[in-house]
Formats: sequence, C-alpha cells, structure tokens
Amino acid sequence: MAYYIYVSLQDDDKILVLGMDPGTGKLTAMAEVPAAGGPSSSAISPDRKTFYQGHRNSQEISSHRIDPDTGGLTEISKVSVEAAPTFLSTDRNGRFLLSAYYQGAHVAVHPIEDDGSVSGPTIEWLETAPAAHAIQTDRSNKFAFVPHIARLNDSVMQPPGDALGPNVIFQFRFDEKTGKLSPNAPLKVEQKEFLGPRHFCFHPNLDVVYFSDEQGGSVTGYRLDTSAGTLSAFQTITTLPEGFSGRNTCSQIQITPSGRFLYVPNRGHNSIAGFSLDASSGGLTGIGQTPTEAVPSAFSLDPDGGFLFAAGSESDRLASYRIDPGTGGLTPLETYAAGKRPMGVLIANLGG
Repeated sequence: MAYYIYVSLQDDDKILVLGMDPGTGKLTAMAEVPAAGGPSSSAISPDRKTFYQGHRNSQEISSHRIDPDTGGLTEISKVSVEAAPTFLSTDRNGRFLLSAYYQGAHVAVHPIEDDGSVSGPTIEWLETAPAAHAIQTDRSNKFAFVPHIARLNDSVMQPPGDALGPNVIFQFRFDEKTGKLSPNAPLKVEQKEFLGPRHFCFHPNLDVVYFSDEQGGSVTGYRLDTSAGTLSAFQTITTLPEGFSGRNTCSQIQITPSGRFLYVPNRGHNSIAGFSLDASSGGLTGIGQTPTEAVPSAFSLDPDGGFLFAAGSESDRLASYRIDPGTGGLTPLETYAAGKRPMGVLIANLGG
C-alpha cells in the first residue's frame, strides 16, 4: 500500500497514520505516532521522504523520516520556534521550510539538512502582521505570499470592527539559494471587502492563485504576474448556498491535479463547497455544497484527485468522498473515528 494519510490530532498529542486504497478510497489504520505539544499544521517534503509537524502548544517544529514501506514516522529532529506555528510548507526544491505564525505575527524560514531534518537557527524571522495564516512559494520558486485574515481570536466569527488582522496578502521575493525573503512592490494586496484571506493554492497549469476567504465565505481568484510576482484579483465567488444567513468561516483550499475542480470547507454551514474551473481563464463556477463533519478545519485530496477526506475538529471524525471525474461532485463513502481535534490532514503517494 503506497498511499498514506497523516492526521495531526492536536488534543491527543499524536499523529494518526492511515493507509489508503487508491482504487476504493478505503482507509486502514497503520500506526499512532506520539507527538507531544499539540500537533497541528504539517507538511511533506517534495521527495516524500520527510514529514514536518508543527506543535502549536509547545512552539516547536519536528522532522520525521517516512518509512516508504509502511508510512511510519521516525522523529529525526525538533527545533523550538518563537511562537505557535500555524502553517508549514517547503520551498519547491525542498531546501527550506517556511512557516507562518498567526498569534506571532511573523513568518520564518528554516534550513533543511541533507537528511531532510529542519535545523536552526532561522534564516528568517520576519515580522508581517497579526493573523498571518499561510506561506508558500509559487511554481517558479521566486515569490512567496502570506495571507492575513482579519479576526481577533479563535471564535467562529468576529465582526469587522473587532478585527485585529490587516485583511491583506503580503507579497515577497524568495531567494531559492539562500532562503531569504525580501518585500516585493507593492508589499500588500489590499482587500476591497471584508474577506480575510486564509489559505491558497496554485493552479497547476495557469498563472492563477486561489485564496479561501475566511470571513468572506468565499474564494477569490488572482492573476499572477510571473515576472513581477504580484497578484491581481479577478473573481470572488461565495462558498455558501443562496439564502444561508448563519455564522460561517472558510478554512483550507485545494485544487485537483488536473486543474478542473477546487474545494473549500465551510465551518458553520459544515459542508465542502466545490467549484469547476474554466480551462483557459481559471474562472470559477460553483457546483454546490456537500454536507460534512462538524467544523471541517482540515481536509485533503489524494494525489490523483479521485478522493477527498475531511476532518471534523468538533466531531473528531474523518469523512471520505469520491470525486466524480466529470462533474467534480462528491459522493460520501465512509466515516472513520480519528481522535481528538484533527487539525491537519495530508496524503502522500510513497510508491513513486
């Protein structure tokens, strides 16, 4: 079995390892890896040999060697950081680990050693603003973006007057040789509405980037100027059904490898919103919402784009869905007990 799912259980202090059947989507429990300190955000190296775990309560980042035969994890290093890590990603070459700090109002870059382990001290500990929620480099590995949502604390929703985050996207140049970040011009992409950009993903074929808008209950598509490394919005579309007036926030965002479909969980409406994407423009068209577990803060698509797995951070369960290759619609499959407060879901194909 070459497909494995890693579920970070923040309140259980462990990482659940599940094997996935790539034909049926069925999951099999493989291992439970101790991970003290509130495991939350996570990332996998481009060569799929190393798993990185952010520990929110202990303010640490750990590195784990992945066993390609079993999916098992063996810790090889751990570094302390100056705030609770909210998001982790590697650069495109796997030489640096980038991290964002929501309460810490910073982003960081750590060097990655030849054995895949993260080491210190940091190459960058760069102040941005409160509510920094993600950081990734683009396909060229020359630019990085940091969305900042606009809420004060961890309640489901904050009215605009109480927001502390700046409601902007920071734009940086990234030096893939040194790991250094430098401000781009302009530094900030201001939001015209109270959207609260949270997470983002890159279209696999087009120069388009999609952001989930936490407070806006929406997705915004941006054109990426690949020479300047700057973003310009071209479309914002709701993740909610017409007539819904309850409290809701969006969490993560992912796109299928084909670039045909995109998904965003709704927390409050408790659903997965789906979108089809125009092959030439990248424009979004809503294809509906599928009910899911309570407060779906983390989810993941399998590497082939055939299945979706959503974790309920209040239900402590993991729901699986088959993705219709023609329409992008989701068909519910099975629901599995996961553990207390699943806050990270990652899937990797270790077979090739």
